[in-house]
Amino acid sequence: MTEPTLGGDAPLSPENDRVLQQLQAAVPLTRKDFVSDQEVRWCPGCGDYSILAQTQKVMPDFGYAKENIVFISGIGCSGRLPYYMNTYGFHSIHGRATTLATGLKAARPDLMVWVITGDGDALSIGGNHLLHSMRRNVDIKVVMFNNRIYGLTKGQASPTSEFGKVTKSTPAGTVDNPISPLTIALAAEASLIARSVDTHTEHLQATLDRVGRHKGSVFLEVLQNCNIFNDGAHRDFTDREVREDRMLILEHGRPMIFGKDRDRGIRLAGHQPEIVTLGVDGVTEADLLVHDESDPLIAYMLSRIYWPEFPVPVGVILDVKRPTHDELLSAQLEEAVAKRGVGDLRTLLDGGETWEVTA
Repeated sequence: MTEPTLGGDAPLSPENDRVLQQLQAAVPLTRKDFVSDQEVRWCPGCGDYSILAQTQKVMPDFGYAKENIVFISGIGCSGRLPYYMNTYGFHSIHGRATTLATGLKAARPDLMVWVITGDGDALSIGGNHLLHSMRRNVDIKVVMFNNRIYGLTKGQASPTSEFGKVTKSTPAGTVDNPISPLTIALAAEASLIARSVDTHTEHLQATLDRVGRHKGSVFLEVLQNCNIFNDGAHRDFTDREVREDRMLILEHGRPMIFGKDRDRGIRLAGHQPEIVTLGVDGVTEADLLVHDESDPLIAYMLSRIYWPEFPVPVGVILDVKRPTHDELLSAQLEEAVAKRGVGDLRTLLDGGETWEVTA
């Protein structure tokens, strides 16, 4: 990635960089500023179009110069998104987007770094890399498109495909239990975990706004449709006609209520969640479980409840604050310099055990 310039080839000096930031602040950016000149090429009707549109809409609100934003992707249909963002970007190799993002954020902590990935890219070949970026609390925003299928490779079962799913790679039905992405993120200690839906544009935009403003490791699962190889993957609970009864919109500090008539909710029976109806058997809102984004036990419960037994939770599951990877690295470097002075590469190379090889 090259340094931004103010004309010519010389990198920006700190003073010029400050001037550039002031100029950009004086002329607010719009969505159009984040639309690249590349033709968007996904299958007609793909949910990726909606995710791209909502991402472009929220980007001006974060106050970052385009030159200080980077989108990194792996392999898969989602991997094309960096081409369509008028920012810096990398289209990397399969499963390694979080690895590149970790290195970039360590070297340039001032950048806003997004990782765009799919359920196969992130949770199969990329699972190990994803886990370690989250446990380190690397300040990157991982947005995982979950269509429960390998789309780019034409319809094989993915780590999130439901048990028994018949695909090109599992003609008799998959015998593997699907991964719960939110549970994986919780186990790896991501500091913000959320879920949204490609077609719920207002909710997706608001969730992306939360993602962009969080400092730390973010994991956002976007339930997304692949209308070619897995059409209707989430339709049973995301379609407009049914979603009020089959989805639970989470709000911090508010009781867990759902239903078209807002008359059903979630309460705890011991340590198990159960669905109750308001007004029946004396049940009131005071009996319902209140969502607390800072409580990992509530977050774990929400990551483990599924349709059709329960409504599918969407929104911010967990939001906690802890030091980021780049902050801790910077503190170590400052302490080392304070104790030992500025390092010298030649001294380092010549130090320790050295020897001379002769013919």
